[in-house]
Amino acid sequence: MKTNRVAASFVYTLDAEDPIRNGYVEYYEDGTVVGVGACEDVASEERFFEGAIVPGFVNAHCHVELSHLHGKFRKGTGMAGFIDQINELRDWAGREVKATLVKEWMDKMWKDGVSAMADISNDDSSFEVKASHPMYTRTFLEVFGSEPHMCEGVMADVTALNAVADDAGIDAAPTPHSCYTMSPQLLSASAFAGLEKGWLSYHSQESQEEEDLIRSGSGAMYENRKRSGMSTPPVTGESSLKYFIDRLSDVKQAPYDEHILLVHNVCLSKDDIDAAKSVMKNVYWAICPLSNIFIHESLPPVPLMRENGLDIMVGTDSLSSNDDLDMVKELTCLHVNFPEVPMNELLIWASLNGARFLSKEDILGSITPGKKPGLVYIKNIDNDGGLTTESRSERII
Repeated sequence: MKTNRVAASFVYTLDAEDPIRNGYVEYYEDGTVVGVGACEDVASEERFFEGAIVPGFVNAHCHVELSHLHGKFRKGTGMAGFIDQINELRDWAGREVKATLVKEWMDKMWKDGVSAMADISNDDSSFEVKASHPMYTRTFLEVFGSEPHMCEGVMADVTALNAVADDAGIDAAPTPHSCYTMSPQLLSASAFAGLEKGWLSYHSQESQEEEDLIRSGSGAMYENRKRSGMSTPPVTGESSLKYFIDRLSDVKQAPYDEHILLVHNVCLSKDDIDAAKSVMKNVYWAICPLSNIFIHESLPPVPLMRENGLDIMVGTDSLSSNDDLDMVKELTCLHVNFPEVPMNELLIWASLNGARFLSKEDILGSITPGKKPGLVYIKNIDNDGGLTTESRSERII
């Protein structure tokens, strides 16, 4: 089989702590990596990129079916205000418009270098696109329902939706949304359904409003729920993450060996980390910095997460809470706010850890001989191989 070769100022294989300076990657036409190394003579390289070559990204958290909401939301409203906007605007587009925009944005993500995605779906409007797209997706079929009597009907609906996903050849499983949109019964039932499939995604500690709701039955989100005539979850005096753990224990005894993804983690504490790690044996922590800034001008406690050795992943969230679905912009935001994090580590969060969560690390996540991760060129980097505000990515293969 014919081999091809590309080279760059920096090659981040993610198999080592440091990039290869003036490195090359050889690969077969089908994208399988054959070898990597340092160039003997840069001037003789036919395809040399002034910048970095990195493995394809894994978008750890996206709602691509909400692409029809691009540019329609006000920023800085907090979670309660954001939810009001979702309720008002999410159904403005028909199925055909939604599917068209899903394809446009998945194509853009692919072109920008996203090789796989952990995506949230509330309906089947993205399924046809996903089934034929080169990007691998694992779809989390997210459910809502604040009233206890809704549980049985909601679970019947998501089971039927899962059958549609199965027929389309899409890897999918039911998953709960968050503590503030679900009755305790539905949270437990949907979490159990996800655990049975081996994967679970959960919006966790995204805002202080969420914490106030659970800890003390107070705050903007509590008032929003009550004003809408909705039931609220029980007041526990503890964090919303501990509440989630309690709901898991209601349907299955710990420890949990399944892959559990906790998304956002803005209000995460050391106590919460210890509680999660004590029962979750394959827990991953997704951060979506630009979405958090968009909604409530906050960021997750990255130093705390690093100190505790968490398996961090990076996602874009949706175009209702972001201006783009661009992984490099998310990484640049993290670099600007947490400059102590090395570029190699940021890329592990954006690629290798996501591949591990999806159980695709034998194919994706690093530039390793035998893998087919996709190769991505990042241009406009600094002299040390790090990101700048002008950095942009494009897929090579």
